[in-house]
Amino acid sequence: MSNATASREDFASLLEASFHDHDVAEGAVVKGTVVAIEKDMAVIDAGLKVEGRVALKEFGGRGSDLKVGDTVEVYVERIENALGEAVLSRDKARREESWVKLEEKFNRGEKVEGQIFNQVKGGFTVDLDGAVAFLPRSQVDIRPIRDVGPLMNTPQPFQILKMDKRRGNIVVSRRTVLEESRAEQRSEIVQNLEEGQVVDGVVKNITDYGAFVDLGGIDGLLHVTDMAWRRVNHPSEILQIGQTVKVQIIRINQETHRISLGMKQLEADPWDGIGVKYPMGVKVTGRVTNITDYGAFVELEPGIEGLIHVSEMSWTKKNVHPGKILSTSQEVEVVVLEVDPNKRRISLGLKQTLQNPWEAFRDQFPIGTIVEGEVKNKTEFGLFIGLEGDVDGMVHLSDLDWNRPGEQVIEEFNKGDLVKAQVLDVDVEKERISLGMKQVGGDPFVEAAEAGEIRRGSVVTCEVTAVNEGGIEVKIVDTDLTSFIRRSDLARDRDDQRPERFSVGQKLDARVTQFDKKARRVGVSIKALQIAEEKEAVAQYGSTDSGASLGDILGAALKGRDSE
Repeated sequence: MSNATASREDFASLLEASFHDHDVAEGAVVKGTVVAIEKDMAVIDAGLKVEGRVALKEFGGRGSDLKVGDTVEVYVERIENALGEAVLSRDKARREESWVKLEEKFNRGEKVEGQIFNQVKGGFTVDLDGAVAFLPRSQVDIRPIRDVGPLMNTPQPFQILKMDKRRGNIVVSRRTVLEESRAEQRSEIVQNLEEGQVVDGVVKNITDYGAFVDLGGIDGLLHVTDMAWRRVNHPSEILQIGQTVKVQIIRINQETHRISLGMKQLEADPWDGIGVKYPMGVKVTGRVTNITDYGAFVELEPGIEGLIHVSEMSWTKKNVHPGKILSTSQEVEVVVLEVDPNKRRISLGLKQTLQNPWEAFRDQFPIGTIVEGEVKNKTEFGLFIGLEGDVDGMVHLSDLDWNRPGEQVIEEFNKGDLVKAQVLDVDVEKERISLGMKQVGGDPFVEAAEAGEIRRGSVVTCEVTAVNEGGIEVKIVDTDLTSFIRRSDLARDRDDQRPERFSVGQKLDARVTQFDKKARRVGVSIKALQIAEEKEAVAQYGSTDSGASLGDILGAALKGRDSE
């Protein structure tokens, strides 16, 4: 081994021993001394046996004042490079120093100072005295701001949200600091406010449901329903941004610092003494302000609204939307139906300003009057007829015909048919009109009774209309009266009590056995006629004691009847 080789090995051993003595490793921050200033570089001895160079600009403003002998902290990137110099960095030293201080403040929850210096995707970068942090766009301010220019390169406080030294990530928030400061200001302002207090404020923002009013550092909500006693459809009707308004503090929530404001509370309540001003039954004029499915709201005066319920709009239009009867802003006359000061409600009626059409019909068409109308509808229980005054009357099945079943007769009518009917009854409360069509032609029972031709015991001529097993159906000739002769009433002799002896269209005589006008029933009997004739013959031609037989007497009677 040559002397030169040995010398190099000895130097390397000494240098390595020197490093171990100083216990300096790459990645450490150490103190060094400026030994020379060469152009824009500072030569620094960091006790590494070899010197390193650091650009003066890395020292910031201090770089121009740096001189030989000054002590500075630097970051050891490499102990020796290919040029035989130590690689040192003042920027990284400052960054390491900042990380330590930032971690301490982060753990204590303290704010840090920094400057926004650049815009990146999703936010901005912030210089925290050498350490670079990320400021998300959502954390810049309490409300989104369009221009961040005035905030750039200006020292201001931030709150560290997250730190990850391994990845070198720091996330900060300016918004958190503002919210905290704002909360402190709000708390202080709220302490000086009281419910019921009247203050001046400036309209800051307007929404559909109200307006936010700045009370000098804290906002209060002026709800649309508290702006005026009258209906306000949108706050912009009476307010504009920047307007100064006088408001009353209605409620203060000490926990959330929410403040409710009112303007109408500064005016007299129009509902005071409302019952005297609008007594029940009085007619008043108002303006339609709003129309809903269930009715229409009418403003009687500013701050006083009443509701016309859909059921109180029209006497006859029952299933019509209120918008088909009234329109917004229309002037309308109404009747006060009810006033409830506690619930602040007034019930109004529109139809009450017009005469009840059922009352009008009753007055114009008394019971017994014949009226004419169009068939509006057919139902399982009768016909509905359209009448004068836009009202309907009903003809029940039982009032369609005197003799035939209503179910059969109703099939003869169609919608649109013009018919005549008699007024039977008018119920104003139930809004019902009862009509009868069979009554138009007169009551055959009444007519027969008034004529006196048909009464109990009289003999009538009948025409057979139907034959069945139990008897025969007949119609009394020259009348609209019908009856049913049972099998047992078809003849005096049992052998002749056979319905099949008769045929439809055949005419026969019978005796009236029943004539009940109330029950509308007439009963006739062939058997009763035969018995009556027999008694009459016996009385007229003598008894069987004369030696003549009953057959002779009847024969003589019949002969005498025929000769008549």
